[in-house]
Amino acid sequence: MTENVLDTRISEPSMTAGEEEMLLFALERSRATFAWKCGGLDAQALRRAHPPSTMTLAGLLKHLTLVEHERTYVDLTGEDPGPPWNTVDFEEDPDWAWRTAADDSPEQLYAWWEDAVVLARRAWAQRLDRDGLDGTSRLRRHGGEAPNLRRILCDTHDEYARHVGHVDLFREAIDGLVGEDPPRRGRRP
Repeated sequence: MTENVLDTRISEPSMTAGEEEMLLFALERSRATFAWKCGGLDAQALRRAHPPSTMTLAGLLKHLTLVEHERTYVDLTGEDPGPPWNTVDFEEDPDWAWRTAADDSPEQLYAWWEDAVVLARRAWAQRLDRDGLDGTSRLRRHGGEAPNLRRILCDTHDEYARHVGHVDLFREAIDGLVGEDPPRRGRRP
């Protein structure tokens, strides 16, 4: 294993929190669980496939980094994410993140994901403060409709929820780590 331990801190809202706070908490809890299950692994463990799937933890880290960037830059800010995220034609190479993750070091994968999450948190805070959950995406979808921020936040959480189950099984197969909630190393302010 390696020193690459990702931040697993979350702040629990009150049991009567409003919709926005609860939706953000659900995403943060999924991010923390993902970080816990992916953190502290070396290149060999991150690149290990789990048949019959070819999916790896490295691929999941890069894929969810890309998801964070898509939501932040495409939906929330409309800005350019910069390289390497803006150098790929995803219609021509939809599996780019999965395929290229084996070429990246654990340090790079962890740093990309953590940086993307920090940027996403900032973008979500700014957009929700300004527009609330009813604000709309900067990108129009099929048919010209722009989803509201509520939908984008739910879709982002769904992407994590889908993959946290994979990560849970893969990590148990690698070193036996099990559990539902990450250890609390401290509380996020």
